[in-house]
Amino acid sequence: MRVLALDWGDRRIGVALSDPSGRVATPRCVLSTLEVRRRANALMDLVEETSPELLLVGLPLTLSGEVGPQARKVRSEAGQLAHDLGIPLEFWDERFSSEEARRIVREQKRTSRDARGSLDMLAASIFLQSYLDAQAD
Repeated sequence: MRVLALDWGDRRIGVALSDPSGRVATPRCVLSTLEVRRRANALMDLVEETSPELLLVGLPLTLSGEVGPQARKVRSEAGQLAHDLGIPLEFWDERFSSEEARRIVREQKRTSRDARGSLDMLAASIFLQSYLDAQAD
């Protein structure tokens, strides 16, 4: 099953995609949040090209695991997107994916500023892989 994962931020949305078998996550691209809200061609072309069977959106829970204002906002916007695209939607805890992405970038001796866009898609691929691994168990 091919899964399209979105790491939803206020300015940018990191995009990752699973392979068709649903085993391996790969960072794909970064879209502006405004483009996604407007259902811009870049998003629609990506969905048409990849034919995902599931939209997985990272849910930014609080450190204590609670649903806060940001998570409610993401749920609302992602719910409308999934409805508009006609793709089933699931949410996945993404609390530590951005920090893990920063750690990977540091290990590559790149600065966060240089890797700003790639951080978002790397974070999406991290929580997507976590989801895929959990489904395989």
